[in-house]
Amino acid sequence: MSRSERSSLLLAGLLATAGAAHFTVPRQFDAIVPSALPGSARTWTYLSGAAELALAAGVALPRTRKAAALASAAFFAGVFPANVKMAVDWRHRPAPQRTAAIARLPLQVPLVLWARGVAKAAGEPRLNP
Repeated sequence: MSRSERSSLLLAGLLATAGAAHFTVPRQFDAIVPSALPGSARTWTYLSGAAELALAAGVALPRTRKAAALASAAFFAGVFPANVKMAVDWRHRPAPQRTAAIARLPLQVPLVLWARGVAKAAGEPRLNP
């Protein structure tokens, strides 16, 4: 298995794990849904979980990998406001929780870059079929 294939499958696994978590422990995600969004937080939790599962499937399949990886990069950027909300809401929590919430903020950058890298690799011709 090539390095780019491994990277793609790892990204798909991350997305699938996060997507499944939205359905198994939705309360933790409900809490970080920005209040400016219309409707219930649970609806947004389920929608974002379903999106992550769909993106995971798309990234896992070579035929749809490039488009799904680009959509994943956009998704990672789009959920940034939820991470900001979490950091703000957790500013008075104990130091380890506060640190974890703040540490999530810059983590979005490597996730976006990773997804873009997967998309780029998917668009390049394969040397070994």
